[in-house]
Amino acid sequence: MILSMTGFAAVAAEWPGMALNVDLRSVNHRFLDLTVKLPDELRAIEPGLREKLGAVLKRGKVECRVSLNRTAVGSTALAVDTSRVDQLAGAAAEVSRHAPAASPLSIHEILRWPGVLADASVPPAALAQQVNTLLDSAIRELDAARAREGAKIFAMLDAACDGIAAQVTRVTPRIPAIHAAFNERLSARLREAGMDPNEDRLKQELAIFATKVDVAEELQRLTAHVSEVRRVLRAGGSAGKRLDFLAQELHREANTLGSKSVDVEVSQASLELKVLIEQMREQVQNVE
Repeated sequence: MILSMTGFAAVAAEWPGMALNVDLRSVNHRFLDLTVKLPDELRAIEPGLREKLGAVLKRGKVECRVSLNRTAVGSTALAVDTSRVDQLAGAAAEVSRHAPAASPLSIHEILRWPGVLADASVPPAALAQQVNTLLDSAIRELDAARAREGAKIFAMLDAACDGIAAQVTRVTPRIPAIHAAFNERLSARLREAGMDPNEDRLKQELAIFATKVDVAEELQRLTAHVSEVRRVLRAGGSAGKRLDFLAQELHREANTLGSKSVDVEVSQASLELKVLIEQMREQVQNVE
């Protein structure tokens, strides 16, 4: 199963006077780009949250937002972390020794300092554990959303592969007739110019030129690339970069097919292939 890089998840938990929300948003990106936004009292757990997200998500621009909202019921259940205040006071005293003219910290500034004011109804350790539990739920929800989107992309890419294969099947049987018609046109032009196309030197030149417009090899490579795309799709996992490479190779072969074409139907097939491959490349950009 392939996964899309696009998804959203939101989970929440409540206590008396407090609501905790964890939101995950993911969009496509070349690499994994994590942004974690936390309230001040939860800054200490940021490395653990990043590690947990990085273990599951391989590519995408991901934003993890944790919000902690206190209601009026819980506004009186606040406690001061005295050890944090002592640390802050010690730091302020050290600064005063080196800069006596500096203004002292006000009570308002001390209370606003991260980690000084905490909610006494929920111990910090329990709050951190709850955030991790909610993040696990959010990751599962995000993964399910990305899997649903991935299933849609799988269907579109598989249909594009069918279309490419159909164009190859359309052109392949015409190759002998195209070669014969091309050689006949060249021979006719040589005869009009008073030259004998059966002369050994001219026959060699005709053979070399015919090789330059032979599209059999391009058709074979298109078939091989389509088979590899199907294999990668069914293998699943983190397949985006490999599919992007294969789409580029398919586009290269379609371009070569068009440039070597000496037949209207082959040229039309080349245009159809380019449209299908461009649609594929757009979808591949969303695959993890």
